[in-house]
Amino acid sequence: MNYLHTMIRVNDLDQSIHFYTEIMGMNMISKKDYPAGEFTLVFLSFGTTTNDPCIELTYNYGRHSYTLGDAFGHIAFSTPDIYKECDRLRTFAVKIVREPGPMKNGTSVIAFVEDPNGYKIELIERK
Repeated sequence: MNYLHTMIRVNDLDQSIHFYTEIMGMNMISKKDYPAGEFTLVFLSFGTTTNDPCIELTYNYGRHSYTLGDAFGHIAFSTPDIYKECDRLRTFAVKIVREPGPMKNGTSVIAFVEDPNGYKIELIERK
């Protein structure tokens, strides 16, 4: 068995694509409209195919807000220099919800940012 993707529903598809591709550096692998079902699916990855781990953005036509709920935790990305990455993200006005620093009761250096929909993204420093 292999991990394929995580699906998140988004409020503004273009804004979300911009965030994940232009700001976070992911590649858009595919984008497909389903007019009969009134939704669009976009697959994003740091790889190059849907065989690489992906985030699936689902945009439902006419739906512009969701309740995120309290069961979903976060998406996690690694970065070699978390302080430099957070400084870079600030230039795009990305909301940093937890400044970089050591994890409580641990040794990992982490930070949390928020995407345009309110989803939390954990950044973990891995040299």
